[in-house]
Amino acid sequence: MHLLFSSIKKLLFFLFALAIISSCKNNKTENTKSEATAVSQNSASLFKKYNLDKIKLPAGFKIEVYAETPDARSLCVSPNGTLFVGTRSKKVYAITDENHDGKADKVYVIASGLNVPNGVAFKDGSLYIGTISTIYRLDSIESRLDNPPAPVVVYDKYPSDTHHGPKFIAFGPDNKLYVPVGAPCNICIPEPPHGTITRINADGSGFEIYATGIRNSVGFAWNPTNKELWFTDNGRDELGDDIPSDELNTAPKAGMNFGYPYCHEGDILDPEFGKGKSCLDYTPPVKKLGAHVASLGMRFYTGNMFPADYKNAIFIAEHGSWNRSTLVGYRVVVAKMNSNGSFTDPVPFAEGWLQNVTNVNGRPVDVQVLADGSLLVSDDYKGAVYRISYKAL
Repeated sequence: MHLLFSSIKKLLFFLFALAIISSCKNNKTENTKSEATAVSQNSASLFKKYNLDKIKLPAGFKIEVYAETPDARSLCVSPNGTLFVGTRSKKVYAITDENHDGKADKVYVIASGLNVPNGVAFKDGSLYIGTISTIYRLDSIESRLDNPPAPVVVYDKYPSDTHHGPKFIAFGPDNKLYVPVGAPCNICIPEPPHGTITRINADGSGFEIYATGIRNSVGFAWNPTNKELWFTDNGRDELGDDIPSDELNTAPKAGMNFGYPYCHEGDILDPEFGKGKSCLDYTPPVKKLGAHVASLGMRFYTGNMFPADYKNAIFIAEHGSWNRSTLVGYRVVVAKMNSNGSFTDPVPFAEGWLQNVTNVNGRPVDVQVLADGSLLVSDDYKGAVYRISYKAL
């Protein structure tokens, strides 16, 4: 009996240990052995497949499929021209244009098993990946696309909330990595670092909060003329179809407060949290972008392909509304820079992913300027990256 009991005890201990080991493995990121997928060069077939005939652009512009990429979200490009694509699933992709003809040639899966690896940023040969709570780094990635290294943890102390948890990340002119932390709610008083844009050094040290009063920013860039930070911010829900507006903001210095949750769009006090507050105490937006359009990725146009009046213009991807009685957004808008450095109100640039107010054919997430001056647009709804180019008529 004693021997039987001892054997059963050993078996139970073995099974328990095996379960623990299995659990630990499931919590680790996967080291991906990548095989390149060739990109279809049948542009006419892809154009038809993605209904790009529905997309309206200004005269002289055309749109085509650059690469098919499931759940394509945030974009960044290396100095060598490799495009990196984050997702809200578990994978990160790299897309190469090997002969630099403006057409993608291969798609690689360079990371998998990650927790919403939405953000991607490239610096000094390494790709930084922003997940819900952790920043990772893939070193010397361009020389290892077919056999990518295991992700190295850079910083793992961001909150684990999934509500407004996906992160857009980018390196600023100060060589620091900027990381937003959305409010974990529609409307609440967020506990820091929620409701902010933070920044850290490339090695993960020096964490600090750069700006506050931000509900959920999923896109930002630096003005090429003065190196000041500009960012989009999504307005709260449940105040009706037409308020409050999404915001285009600028934060030229650290310590600025943009009002959330007390003041929205610069002039609307929150009916609950705005009591006893004044919108004059907070920094107003530079532009109101419209209610519920879901303004996400933005970039300044620094290329030379487009007409001269697009120089330094701001392109913004509108992901589109989800709880408005009539759908809005689902397009890319542009605000052009005036001669004095100010910007025009945004106007439609690429639209048609929403047909007849109800038929959704795509959801733009991010925009990215390539070295040749063309503009990429990611679409997580159809799983593709589009390329918009220009040729004078």
